[in-house]
Amino acid sequence: MKIFLILEADDAETQAAARKLALPPNFRLLVVPARGPRTKPKALNYALQIARGDFVVVYDAEDRPQPGQLRNAWEVFRHAPPSLACLQAQLNIYNPGQSWFTRQFTIEYSALFDAILPALETLRLPVPLGGTSNHFPRSLLLTIGAWDPYNVTEDADLGIRIARLGYHTGVLASTTWEEAPPRFSVWLKQRTRWLKGWMQTYLVHTREPRRLNRELGLAAACGFHALMGGLIASALVHPLFYVLLAHHWLSGSLLAPAESTAGAVLWAIAGINLAIGYVVSILVGIVSVLRRRRPGLALHALLMPVYWLLVSAAAYRAIYQLVRAPYLWEKTEHGSAPRRRRTR
Repeated sequence: MKIFLILEADDAETQAAARKLALPPNFRLLVVPARGPRTKPKALNYALQIARGDFVVVYDAEDRPQPGQLRNAWEVFRHAPPSLACLQAQLNIYNPGQSWFTRQFTIEYSALFDAILPALETLRLPVPLGGTSNHFPRSLLLTIGAWDPYNVTEDADLGIRIARLGYHTGVLASTTWEEAPPRFSVWLKQRTRWLKGWMQTYLVHTREPRRLNRELGLAAACGFHALMGGLIASALVHPLFYVLLAHHWLSGSLLAPAESTAGAVLWAIAGINLAIGYVVSILVGIVSVLRRRRPGLALHALLMPVYWLLVSAAAYRAIYQLVRAPYLWEKTEHGSAPRRRRTR
């Protein structure tokens, strides 16, 4: 098994530190040429040219994969149909107690990787990848074109492309533990990049709607719009809802009777939909952290709407960057969390 440590050409400090390590013979340092775009997918594509194994697995530097993960993935691929293009491991957080942001991040990841992605797999809907702990057959990865070097969430784009080309993504029942950003400044840069990349992905894959429907099928295409389009739209609309709510409250019209039966029905439908959306999202978060045996996080799920407002701030920042600096990759700082290994 060959392991590549992929480093940027101008990151002299990390290169020097890596060269001081007594690495086993199967480790190799790869320095990516200093040419644009300076993105993770460009670095992955560079390393893919050199990789010769039958399988390619992507890990971030701070990752702590559950023991046996590679063997488990290999066993799944051995018995899987040829259409299985990727296995996405479940991601979770090893520093939830470090700050309010890491707690909310843990609830979010638990809901996404333990509940939502397995549901998408079961329904055979497109699965946007998580960017790490992705396991690919190398030949299939080359067939589908590998990563888009200009997309700053190359994982989401690749997951949709896998589905459009007739392949599917499976969710591997193995956890990789990651470090969540503990401070707002770090979190904001990371979330801005994610949302900018999701916007890029959505715009790219909706350039030809008829072709998208034909390749995915109507049900999967609707799932793609609901998940990715809905995620972007909800992040942008969420603060506007509170502005509208405040306006009606201050004007005295919030609790006033509707002027017509139709208006009363519409207000009732809107209120029920809103309540169901909040309650279901919070319940999914609570159930997910309870299944992870982290009951102390359950009450923090009640603050998810506050967290969503911060996601909205990142979404508007992402729109600005999408226009002004679409390929800017703001790196996420890591290394402040306690180095405690989780295996559950």
